Amino acid sequence: MAKQTYSISDLAQELDVTTRTIRFYEEQGMLTPQRRGQERIYSPKDRVALKLILRGKRLGLSLAECKTLIELYDPQTGNQKQLNIMLGMIAERRAQLEQQLLDIQQMQLELDTAEERCRTALADSASKKTAAE
Repeated sequence: MAKQTYSISDLAQELDVTTRTIRFYEEQGMLTPQRRGQERIYSPKDRVALKLILRGKRLGLSLAECKTLIELYDPQTGNQKQLNIMLGMIAERRAQLEQQLLDIQQMQLELDTAEERCRTALADSASKKTAAE
């Protein structure tokens, strides 16, 4: 049985990304297709790496973090180390998001306060103008 390979357009279509996106990740050293002349030939490992990159992006991981996960990909060991590292990254990302949520809630309170002050100042100004007339 021949080993499954993918063209750049196969991967782009399957994973709903542009070929330019795939070439970018290749330039970053995250994908390593073989070449047949000008044609890029991607392996199943490249396909998995691209899926990891896209999943990592959706989770808010950096390219460096995605690259670390790709380098740890080792199906022969059940990816134990990769999965443990990923759990750590998920926990860290969750903590960042929780802090951002608290920051947003604080900013909303500050906006509410500023808005109320503006409305009070406008109301005071309007009532003073009416009283002067």
